[in-house]
Amino acid sequence: MAHATGTITIAALLLCFAGSAFAQTAYKEEKEVAVIELGAATSWNFNGGWGFGPAVAVEVTPIEKWLELEAGVTPLFNRRSTEWGTDLLFKKPWTPSRKVELMVGIGPEWIHSNEAGKTPNSVSGEGVIDVMFWPSKKHRFGWYVEPGYERNFGRGHEQSLGVSGGLLISIP
Repeated sequence: MAHATGTITIAALLLCFAGSAFAQTAYKEEKEVAVIELGAATSWNFNGGWGFGPAVAVEVTPIEKWLELEAGVTPLFNRRSTEWGTDLLFKKPWTPSRKVELMVGIGPEWIHSNEAGKTPNSVSGEGVIDVMFWPSKKHRFGWYVEPGYERNFGRGHEQSLGVSGGLLISIP
C-alpha cells in the first residue's frame, strides 16, 4: 500500500510540474518579440517654430523589467524645412497594472535638416516618458503617448519639447 501511495504522489507531482512547465512555455510563446509604434509627432523649438509629422518606431526588450530599446524615425515638417530625426532610446520599464506600462528613457538622436543656413546633420540628446495603454489582456493592440525633451549638440544648441502618440502593435 505504501508503494502505491508513493507512486501516486510522485505521479501527481510530475503532473503538477509538467502542467507548470507547459503553462510557462505557453506564456513564453505568447510573449512579444517586438512592439511597433505608429503615430504622429509634434515638436516646439524654444527659439520659436513648430514641426509636425508621422512617427514610426520599433521597441524590443533585451532585459525583462530592466531595459527596453526603441529605435525610431520621425520627419517633422514646417513652412521652411523638413527635419528627419532618427533616435535610439534606452528605457527603464515599470508596469503599474496589466493594462498600463510606464517607461523613462534617454538616448542619442541623429538629425538631418534641409533648412537653409543650418548644419544639415547634427547629434542631439533626448529624454522621454512613454506611457502605453493596452485595452486587452493579450497586449496585441494598444496606444501610447510619449512626451519628450531634446537638446541639439550642434546648430546653436537648440532645445525643443515634443510629444508623439498613436497605435501600438505587438509582434508575438
